[in-house]
Formats: sequence, C-alpha cells, structure tokens
Amino acid sequence: MSLIKHRVVMMSAFALLVICSAGMLIFSQLPLPVHAAESNLVVNAGFETGNLSNWTCDAGDAVVSSPVHNGSSALKMSPGNSTTGQCTQTISVQPNTAYTLSGYFDGSYAYIGINGGPSTWKSTTSYGQLTVNFTTTASQTSVSMYVHGWYGQGDVYADDIALLGPAGSGTPAPTPQPTAIVTPTPTQAPTPTPAPCISCNSGLPKHLLTGYWQDFTNGATPLRLSNVNSNYTIVAVAFANADPANPGGVTFGIDSGLSSALGGYTSAQFTSDIATLHSQGKKVIISVGGQNGAINVSDSTSATNFTNSVYGLIKQYGFDGVDIDLENGFSPASMAGALQQLYSMVGSNLIITLAPQTIDMQSTSGSYFQLALDIKSILTVVNMQYYNSGSMLGCDGNVYSQGNENFLTALACIQLQNGLRPDQVALGLPASASAATSGYVSPSVVNAALDCLATGNNCGSFKPPATYPTIRGAMTWSVNWDASNGSNFANTVGGHLSSLP
Repeated sequence: MSLIKHRVVMMSAFALLVICSAGMLIFSQLPLPVHAAESNLVVNAGFETGNLSNWTCDAGDAVVSSPVHNGSSALKMSPGNSTTGQCTQTISVQPNTAYTLSGYFDGSYAYIGINGGPSTWKSTTSYGQLTVNFTTTASQTSVSMYVHGWYGQGDVYADDIALLGPAGSGTPAPTPQPTAIVTPTPTQAPTPTPAPCISCNSGLPKHLLTGYWQDFTNGATPLRLSNVNSNYTIVAVAFANADPANPGGVTFGIDSGLSSALGGYTSAQFTSDIATLHSQGKKVIISVGGQNGAINVSDSTSATNFTNSVYGLIKQYGFDGVDIDLENGFSPASMAGALQQLYSMVGSNLIITLAPQTIDMQSTSGSYFQLALDIKSILTVVNMQYYNSGSMLGCDGNVYSQGNENFLTALACIQLQNGLRPDQVALGLPASASAATSGYVSPSVVNAALDCLATGNNCGSFKPPATYPTIRGAMTWSVNWDASNGSNFANTVGGHLSSLP
C-alpha cells in the first residue's frame, strides 16, 4: 500500500512471499557443543536397496536408476499441487552435539532440513550438494530430517543423503506422514511444508481491522503502541528496514525521532506494549519494507537472510507475524519459499499479510498475485491498497475510478474470483485525507462496500456476482493518522465489523 513515511507522501507496496530457508535450534546458556567422531547416521542413504525402506515419503515418490549422483539408484520426488514429494527419516542423536546434514540434488526447488531447525534449498539442472549444520539441544535425543521439492514444480532427484555425527542411544521409529490436514498444537514441531490450512490463525476473529502503527514522525499523532485504538485487531508495526550487511535481511529498532516525541520511548517499553496488546487479545506484526525499504528477496541467499532475520525479530519482540510491503522488486518463488520456511519455524499461529497496490492484483500473472496464490495455504489476508492508484479495471472488465464504493467492490471481486478465499481479502484505505495523496473515502463508504460484498446489500451501481459472508474486513494507513482524525476510521469501520455475517 502506498504509505506515508516521514512525510505526507504515500508509498506503494509490493507484498511478496518467498522461498526461503532458515532457522536455528534455540538454546540458552548451554556449554559448548560436543564434536565427536563422525559417521553417516542415515539408513538407506543412497537408496541402493532399490526401495524406500527406512524412509517415509509422499505418494508418487520412487527409487529410480537415472539420474543418479553415485551408485545405481537415487530418490525421485514428485511434488503435486498439494504435496512437495517429501521424504523423512527420524534418527537417534546425542544431546548438545554438532551435526552436519547434506545431500546431492537435481531439480527445481530442492530442499533439505531438520524439522524445527535449519534448512536450505536451491534449484539446479545437475546434481549439486546442499548442506546444513545444527547443534542439538541439551535434552534432544532424535531429529526428523527431510528432503523435498516444491508444489507443482516438477520432479526432484536426491542421492547420498548424510547426517554426520555420533549416533544416539535409541532408534526411534520413522515419523509417519499425515494423511489429512493437521494444524499443529504449540507442543508439536511444525512440518516443513504445511498442507493447506484453512484453520490457521484460528485465534483471530472472523472479521478483522488492521492498522499500521508508525515508527516515525510525519505530522500524524505519535502514539505508544499500547495507546492504539481498541477496535484494531491487528497492529502492523511500520517498518523493518533493510540490513545492509545481509542482502534480503531486515532490522528493526525504535526510531529516535519517535522516541523523542513520546518523551523517551524505549525498546523495552515497546516490547512491554506488545505484551499489553497480547493481553487484550490483539496481534502485533512487523511490516517489512515501506517507501524507503530497499529490501530485495530474489534468490536463495536473500530468502534465507530474510527468514532468519524476521524470525529473529519475532523472537526478540514477540511479534505474531509479518506483513510484506516490498516496493523494490522481488521473486515470487523466493519470497514464497522464505515465508513457507518462516511458517515451518513459527507454526500455524504465524500471521502473514500482504499489502499490494491495486495494479499488483489486476491479474494472476502479476508477481504479488502469484505470491498470494503460492502461499495461499498459510496466508492470513491481503490488504490491497485502494488508494493512490487512479483508475483500474474491475472484475467485470469495466474501468472504475478510485474514491467510491464501486472501486472497492469491483476490484475486490478480482481477488475473490481468482483463487483467494473471501477470508483472505480485506479493503485497505487511508484513515484520513491527510494519509494519502488520493483515494480517501469516508469510513461509511468502506462499511457499505463490506456490506455489499458480504450480503449483497448497500451496493453501488456495481453488484458482485456472488456474496462473500466471510470477507475478512479492512485495513487502514495509519492508526496515527486515524488518531489525528478522532479515530473515525477505527470507531466507524471497527464498530461495523460485528454486524457482518
């Protein structure tokens, strides 16, 4: 969405989702890890048995004689539209010990990793090696390692899988593959490639109001995070910035100007305020990018840096998820991979939102739309910016100008008819005329558009081809501009959401 940063000029957003790998096992005050004599702990590591013995694999996976990296056999993983061709093996290990997991792969989007731990991936047209290093926790006695491809991306071949390190004392049974959609509880490891999960983020209400909180000053009312209007369900902290030392990585810290405006707002107070909002049933996510955010996720390295850095911020501050507001180009595949990996590290409660411009969602061929569809199984909501965009095509092929109800409903219809669930679609509007260059509408118009989409009532001249009772709600830039305008958006739209079906 075009958001105003440091001045009343809205920024446009490119929201993406990335194919990323990352993650570490978390420890606290552990002794230095043990390094012991190394041996390969993977059974049937080269698939020379001619079958998948000791492996648990998705349907369609098989042992083949070509192409191979070494010997006479290799694993062929065959991803489908809802599977990644994953194979797993659970292996006994020793606590507080360093291990190296590796394998040779041929094909697009080949992954190797540890459930609940690190992973990596790459695409290749001939066999190449992938390697991850990790250290077990002080009480850990087994790991579940996996290899897989990616949804609908073609066959991937794997050979000579190795887990190097000392053997553990037990021999755990292989982890069974789920036969149905499973939403992990907080005590379960999240699977590395989740099945479609329509119950994800089940702690959120049916209809949402999202607002961006400004970590900078620009004429809007400065606010402590804990002073955000209570009608907001999700607060998106704007923004995390690019880490110049790690391409694709992001950093965050309280802006000095905002801290001064609030009489000395500290990082500790900010973290405490997130806990306060949590106690009120609110969610707080970190928004990545913004007008000045030069973050570029376009390959496996930048995707890994992105995932690791966002995960670090989640652990540091207690964020509930991430909002993608990138404006400087991206690879949908890389961003999707990064977000999928982040999901595998955080679990099914991870909130993922996107903030595309209207032009980004005109066609499924656009990068943002591709990203949304690629991560549909873990995507919370798309908060498209219905402002600073001029005229656009609606789902009926007619041209609509911004600033009225028809523009909102006819453009939302494109997303609703082209693959996104209604609960993944929300209307993003500026909180006041000062918050955007153009496209502001009264909050009452937003309510009418939500009524029209949800029930078919209160429509303008455009009436959608169906009703969408689970339409997710609305978003605004920003809670600060809303506070400057008497919280009119939050009170009007937020108060109306409970009247929707």
